[in-house]
Amino acid sequence: MAGKEPDALSALIRKQDGVVSRKQALAAGLSPNALRHRLRPGGPWSVWLPGVYQTETGALTQAQREIAALLYCGPHSVLTGAAALRHYLLPAPESAIIDVLIPAGSRGKSISYVRVHRTTRMPVMIYGLPHRVCAPPERAAADAVRGLTDLRAARALLAGVVQNRGCTPSQLKQELSAGPVQYSALLRSVLAEVADGVRSAPEGELRGLIKKADLPMPLFNPRLYLPNGAFIACPDAWWPEAGVAVEIDSKRWHLSPDDWERTMDRHDQLSQYAIVTLHFTPHKLRSDQASVLATLKNAYKSGIARPRLNIRAVPA
Repeated sequence: MAGKEPDALSALIRKQDGVVSRKQALAAGLSPNALRHRLRPGGPWSVWLPGVYQTETGALTQAQREIAALLYCGPHSVLTGAAALRHYLLPAPESAIIDVLIPAGSRGKSISYVRVHRTTRMPVMIYGLPHRVCAPPERAAADAVRGLTDLRAARALLAGVVQNRGCTPSQLKQELSAGPVQYSALLRSVLAEVADGVRSAPEGELRGLIKKADLPMPLFNPRLYLPNGAFIACPDAWWPEAGVAVEIDSKRWHLSPDDWERTMDRHDQLSQYAIVTLHFTPHKLRSDQASVLATLKNAYKSGIARPRLNIRAVPA
């Protein structure tokens, strides 16, 4: 009864990495009796999700899990969230859950590792391989953030997606406006930081500290120029009225003497024009906030007491 797979079914199984749905198997020429025989205890096939079968032994790969999730959710389903971000080689939260978008009228429901999201906004453009289609990067990133509860993780995710050119801040803003209000608080908060020029998670933490200190909000990532048009530098934060710059120095950029020398050159480039430059590590921003706040306040207070520097700043 097992017999050889019909040619059409064999070809489909190869294309789908050894995963197939009941509907596909029957449409490709397998009889109901032959299907039951393959699914018998100890048989060559096994049920992975309702109506979705693994046709080989062993644990499913990530690709097979994604194909199985889409087969379970139906022909119009699309990967989103972390699973889609990984397809674009973009930063994504570690998660065994696979998020899938389905049309609002569909009857699918979440099960096992598959988290189903009914939506009236199914993506118009989809990307990826034929059997692993994905929502656009901005939708995937926004959906991933909607599933987070930690502001720092949301900052890191969106900063990574933007810095790796997955999408632009304006595309994320459009996604925020078009998407649901529910679970959008973190997305809204981080995009407010991005609107101020913030481009990294530590910069977002710095912005939060500055708000706590009741200091005027600086420019983030502006380009600084001399009156003659010569470029000076692009500090992480800049108070033009005080002539104070802030640089966030991450250890990952200082793994060699050359990296450290470039940082010192950057400091000297700012200092030679009487710019006061404060350096903090991301760890310092988190672990010693009182000291950071005191330093920011003192530097700003001293800066506004002296004549304003003749430096032009172009916002990010």
